[in-house]
Amino acid sequence: MRSRITAAILGISILLGSVAHAAEAQKLILYTSMKESLIGALTGGFNKIHPDIKVDYQSAGAGKLMAKLAAERESGKILADVLWTSEVPDFYNMKKEGLLEQYKSPAFAEVLNPFVDYDGHFTAIRLGTLGIAYNTKQIKAAPAQWADLTKPEYNGAFGIANPALSGTAYMSIALLQKQFGWEFFEALKKNKARMGKGSGQVIDDTASGELVASLAVDYITNDKIGKGANLALAYPPEILMAPSPVAIIKNTPNLEAAKKFVDFLLSKEAQTIIAEEGTLPVRTDVEIPAKFKLPNPAEALERSIKIDYPEMMASKEATIKKFTDIMQGK
Repeated sequence: MRSRITAAILGISILLGSVAHAAEAQKLILYTSMKESLIGALTGGFNKIHPDIKVDYQSAGAGKLMAKLAAERESGKILADVLWTSEVPDFYNMKKEGLLEQYKSPAFAEVLNPFVDYDGHFTAIRLGTLGIAYNTKQIKAAPAQWADLTKPEYNGAFGIANPALSGTAYMSIALLQKQFGWEFFEALKKNKARMGKGSGQVIDDTASGELVASLAVDYITNDKIGKGANLALAYPPEILMAPSPVAIIKNTPNLEAAKKFVDFLLSKEAQTIIAEEGTLPVRTDVEIPAKFKLPNPAEALERSIKIDYPEMMASKEATIKKFTDIMQGK
């Protein structure tokens, strides 16, 4: 009798241990550079569908997150299960180093894909765009072409973030240089264009009137417009697109939960949340609020300047130096 009781207790202990382990396995850790309001809405929506999976996230700039991942890798244990930022080159580097799981979501067939070499190591979740933010009190007619920025009304008052400090600014400069050559930036410099600091700072300066226009990220600009800033966002025919990819970290113990999270991000529900934040979703069946005046995703992808990311990464140092030299009058 005693041996039966002992066996029963042992069985219950093993069962409880298994349940505890299963519960622990349902915790998902996300590293992301997306803003808190967006991530909060998305994780809330995900938990309604998957209440058994708890999502913890760390929100910071992409550079800080990559430094954290590097430190964790050095220690022998990466804590993140999923990474989602807008710094596409980081994903190419991590793929090359074998740090990403290869996963192609069933929802991939329903979305737009900006990566011609897509193989499942990372997937675009939004199609961020950059246009020309302008101060509506100082500029009455929206700029229609990139060349409009060399006109007298923008003299001494158009800003671009420093590409050495902003990955988005670097990518934009690389795209514009590819499309229009260095002559475009030389013309901007002749018109006394300014090099600012971060992407948000040049938009703030445009809203305050210190600048009349700037190279601007869609969701940052639309967020400020929503708060009453005297800004509008114009898109020349050649759109600058900055996709935001998501990837699953290699050998994560929470692989199935991570796959479910990626599937959710590509769902119509999640993509609707993304569109409501003032940036482009990757789905074409999502309604984008008219107040943002964004191009539709398919049109934006078609009009976007195409980019070779490995080539862009290889020429980064030279491109930044050339741009800086031009803007500093060297």
